[in-house]
Amino acid sequence: MSTHARENPRRPGEGRRLASTFGGYAVLVFFALVFLYPFVIQIANSLKTEADATAHPLSPVPGPLSFGAYDRVFFQTDLPLWLGNSLLVTIIITVGRVFLDSMAGYALARLRFRGRREVFGAIVAVIAVPGVVLFIPKFLVLNQLGMYDSYAALILPIIADAGGVFIMKQFFESIPVSVEEAARIDGAGVFRTFWSVVLPMARPALITLTIISFQSSWNEFPHTLVAVQSPELFTLPRGLADLVSGSLGVGTQYPLKLGAAVLATIPVAIIFVVFQRYFVRGANEGADKG
Repeated sequence: MSTHARENPRRPGEGRRLASTFGGYAVLVFFALVFLYPFVIQIANSLKTEADATAHPLSPVPGPLSFGAYDRVFFQTDLPLWLGNSLLVTIIITVGRVFLDSMAGYALARLRFRGRREVFGAIVAVIAVPGVVLFIPKFLVLNQLGMYDSYAALILPIIADAGGVFIMKQFFESIPVSVEEAARIDGAGVFRTFWSVVLPMARPALITLTIISFQSSWNEFPHTLVAVQSPELFTLPRGLADLVSGSLGVGTQYPLKLGAAVLATIPVAIIFVVFQRYFVRGANEGADKG
């Protein structure tokens, strides 16, 4: 055997592993392009003229480049009003869900009271109920309470979330009870222990809940159908649905509709990019603990 062969031994199966790795990355890149292509088409069509978008809707290259759709979105629609309503509703719901779901999750994880298991079972059951089943009951309750067609109707029915309570309960149960003993010895009550000791340790779960709550409340459409009817109270999804239904007249109006959709996507994309590393870290920590 030559000296070169002895110095560079080829491990068995190394070529197969390299081919498998390359094939795996190729598949991932392919599916990434498949998922990204609709967003590329969305942005491209928002920058086209009406004629170009109608003639070549799947072309990723605008020809010619036009910003007329964005000008019309801002000055010929109620987009600024919809954005303002969505920001107001989304911020209040997100803050409310993080606070209320955290307290409920901590109570179910740490406090011992009669019916605790039944309450948790009911919360899990609520998660399994399709949202469409609650449309008529929601409308009836809002109407009877005199909240229909108001900001309260948009916010209060969804300010707490069963899924968020489940997430926080599971995370709090992974925290050792011993970390709370020092606070109890110092005379801290239940809420002080929760707020000052346990909650700061739950930052990955809180960030995950914040992202999920912001995204779901920002994109919430079905609830607005049974909560409000005044155009002054429309949120962005409800307003976009109004555009898609042809409120601005005849024609496809692809650039206008897709331009509004692009603007609606930006806030959620920013939130996810800013908190992405915390979201991934929280998911990894949850996997390690599981």
